[in-house]
Amino acid sequence: MNILLTGAAGFIGWRTAEFLLDRGHTVVGIDNLNDYYDVRLKHWRRAEIENHPACHFFELDIEDRARLEALFDAHSFDAVINLSARAGVRYSMENPHVYLTTNVMGTLHLLEAMRLYGVKKLVLASTSSLYAGQTMPFHEGLPVNTPISPYAASKKAAEVMAYTYHHLYQIDVSVVRYFTVYGPAGRPDMSPLRFLRWIDDGTPITLYGDGTQTRDFTYIDDIAVGTIAALRPLGYEIINLGGGRAPVSINDMIRAFEKALGKTARIDHQPFHAADMKDTSADISKARRLLGWEPIVGPPEGFRRTAEWYLTHRDWLRYIDL
Repeated sequence: MNILLTGAAGFIGWRTAEFLLDRGHTVVGIDNLNDYYDVRLKHWRRAEIENHPACHFFELDIEDRARLEALFDAHSFDAVINLSARAGVRYSMENPHVYLTTNVMGTLHLLEAMRLYGVKKLVLASTSSLYAGQTMPFHEGLPVNTPISPYAASKKAAEVMAYTYHHLYQIDVSVVRYFTVYGPAGRPDMSPLRFLRWIDDGTPITLYGDGTQTRDFTYIDDIAVGTIAALRPLGYEIINLGGGRAPVSINDMIRAFEKALGKTARIDHQPFHAADMKDTSADISKARRLLGWEPIVGPPEGFRRTAEWYLTHRDWLRYIDL
């Protein structure tokens, strides 16, 4: 297939592009390369995919409706995977407007371009942050109408806008709700890369809460495989992509990194953040049933691979702004 992949220089976008290309698809990747976090990491990911003959990369923002429609006019897409998003729960409280313009208006621009050019399949990235306050394990049928951050609210808005276009224009939509994605080349505003650098440098880890909070960690390769599996026709479905095992505490992740680095973490405890979720746990039975998807890499192995990638690239990662 010829696939438009937005957010192609992002953490999930980069790895999804690699898997698509390995499977013989053509990828038109776009990314605005914004400076929400150190753009050098985005350039590294871009370089990893850009030399592939079936990858065509354009620096383009999904908020730019005119350029986006020109891209649709120049290419014949079989499907769109929308991984472009303003991410980060805490930063969304500082700058909520950009979350609405990218995550909602940007998604609307994509849906309109799909309608105009007859593209009938969308995979839309969403988030487990929508499940705040619900009973675990989280399943897709839960009412997610009480988001506790502008980030979560913007992703909910994108989901329902996509449903509207499914209803009105028969666009086939798979919404994939990701659970705590981690792995090599992860975002420097997330704890895995930060903790690895801080432990390695002897810098105190800033830890919000006591570290007993848990996450359903999901390795990046499993997320990429699940995202691609969601390209199949489903109508309109919301599907959890999570580890599906017993959630792992932040303290356990720190211990895994200490072992991999052979160093002991110094920890600076801070109050638990009001916009954070205490625990997450995914019910992935729907992903098994509809996608035949099952995560392969558990946290112990995933943490080891993440630390191994960090050590391999430590010489330039030491200069990345955290």
